[in-house]
Amino acid sequence: MLNNNISINNFVASVSSFANIHHLFAKEGIYLVALSGGADSVALLLALLDIGVRVEAVHCNFHLRGEESDRDEQFCKDLCSKYNVELHLVHFDTREYAALHHVSIEMAARDLRYAYFERLRSDMGAEAICVAHHRDDSVETVLLNLVRGTGLRGLRGIQPKNGNIVRPLLCVSRDDIECFLDSIGQDYVTDSTNLHDDVKRNKIRLDVLPLLETLNPDVRQSIFRTSLRVGEALKMFDAAMTESVAKVFAENPFGGGVINLQTLLSQPSPEYVLFEILGRFGFTSRQVDDIYASIGACGIGKVFSSSEYDLLFDRDQLVVEKRKDETERQRVIRIPEPGSYVFGDELRVKAVEEECGADYKPSRSNSCVCLDAAELVFPLTIRHIAKGDRFMPFGMHGQSKLVSDYLTDRKKNAFEKRAQLVLCDSKGRIAWLVNERIDDRFRISDKTQKAVRISVILKSDD
Repeated sequence: MLNNNISINNFVASVSSFANIHHLFAKEGIYLVALSGGADSVALLLALLDIGVRVEAVHCNFHLRGEESDRDEQFCKDLCSKYNVELHLVHFDTREYAALHHVSIEMAARDLRYAYFERLRSDMGAEAICVAHHRDDSVETVLLNLVRGTGLRGLRGIQPKNGNIVRPLLCVSRDDIECFLDSIGQDYVTDSTNLHDDVKRNKIRLDVLPLLETLNPDVRQSIFRTSLRVGEALKMFDAAMTESVAKVFAENPFGGGVINLQTLLSQPSPEYVLFEILGRFGFTSRQVDDIYASIGACGIGKVFSSSEYDLLFDRDQLVVEKRKDETERQRVIRIPEPGSYVFGDELRVKAVEEECGADYKPSRSNSCVCLDAAELVFPLTIRHIAKGDRFMPFGMHGQSKLVSDYLTDRKKNAFEKRAQLVLCDSKGRIAWLVNERIDDRFRISDKTQKAVRISVILKSDD
């Protein structure tokens, strides 16, 4: 246990109270402390020991700062030995990982660190991983998010608990941490890279916050308190937003969904509901602004695109669909003879020859058709529609029509048109607009002796 004096008690009591308020620790649980050797993590370890939390420490050597990295490792070994805390050590080749995964050194270190923490936590049955983010870190995060324009959630700052990560020091400042360590005579190591304002966070820390303190000396605490209030308000906001999104948006299991415009516009904040929905599909805030401004101002068929999704204006709704690459649209599926065929996970085809008699009953299902075997010449192909495709819709004897015009008459939107499949015979004639209508030339008549019953089951139809 640590020595008792007023300064120590105030610090430890603040951490303990904050942990209790946010339910960070289970009474009998064991917790991992991410220990770098810096002031923050050292204070975290010692405060938790004083509170009585069962802890073990974990230190990552990223081998990025030469002798400094080895110095930090040795410091952590000595500290844990002094306080009789078990220490888990791991070494990473961070630069090689960053090059292999095409990420920054900072992101590589983060990925490696948290992946190892979680594996270790799971292996040893620990409740959570304790990291040493403090109040000033949260304040910096709020300001960074404000500059980036990340929306309301960014104004919450760093949360006390996020999955298996807990942050008991969010209630204390960096100055509080250093005073606590000074009061007990505990040293720590310093990362020299934090002394230069060559990254955005350090610019906030070294340049922006000191300037704001000239306007309000207590600005850090003011921002932190505001972030806590925003966090509480967001709980109510999220509940209301979940309800609004459920009313407005019908998601489909294949990527995308449909937004009902009338219902959207009846919400208290239609634009924010739209942002909430479209953000998950990669649309930026600027794109959402443009989409919202286009409601009622653009005609049917206008399309907006994110990196992976397209959004279509379709009468009284917005349709969001995951985009397929062009090679997928140009694919031709070949059916050499009657039989059963499976093409990947998305298409199943069955073709069966049948004798026709006076009581023969052709299929009436959208996904299955019966065609005159004398007209239908194998091999068959299935493909997406192409520009200029024509066929003779059933019932229009001898009259051909552009497939695109037929689909327009059927009020199909642009997404439905580009997804439309056709079944062609060996002569290239369209025998069937799949799930729509057969070509009149292939219909069953009283002269038909044999039929070919063909079913096409798409994944989206299951």
